[in-house]
Amino acid sequence: MIIDKNKIEQLEQRYRTTFINSLAGFRQAVLVGTKSTEGHSNLAIFNSLIHLGANPALFGLINRPDSVQRDTLQNIISTKAYTINYVRADAYKKAHQTSARYDKDVSEFEAVGFEEAYLPPCTAPIVKEAVVNIAMQLEEIIPIKINGTVLIVGSVQQIHIDEQLVGNDGFVSLSEQQVVISQGLDAYFVSSPLGRLAYAKP
Repeated sequence: MIIDKNKIEQLEQRYRTTFINSLAGFRQAVLVGTKSTEGHSNLAIFNSLIHLGANPALFGLINRPDSVQRDTLQNIISTKAYTINYVRADAYKKAHQTSARYDKDVSEFEAVGFEEAYLPPCTAPIVKEAVVNIAMQLEEIIPIKINGTVLIVGSVQQIHIDEQLVGNDGFVSLSEQQVVISQGLDAYFVSSPLGRLAYAKP
């Protein structure tokens, strides 16, 4: 089967969204914690985490077009603080439920059953049950003009992680804790390692 650009554009909207999104393959599913300037906590699932660099330590998130209320994006812009949280497979249904459009003054932590906690001095909430919590500071918002999305660029301020997950060479074994990964907008998995290889040289 060959599907060219013209045919892609003619696909029914929901079918096209599901098809292209799942075609991108497996991605890290993370919960992003924020707090509004009014003090309302917010939690939302993202599957667009990108490693941008290690020195300084930078991560990126792609946020969908700001055509409707985007509490996470607005909170990040307003407060410059947010958290990235990795949850285990047994919490995937609760994690997915955070994608529902709750009112701005409703905390997804309470709505779906995650415990809210903090890593001072970060003012954004973390998921207490998460395997990894990362406190982030907003550095840059980069508009992607072609489709109206934005790249949220943040610097790592603090990491909360079980030291047993970190190897002698710094490798983080997320698969040991069955950290959730995703495909598309609604399919969730855990990973199984194939192995680690030596640095490749000609």
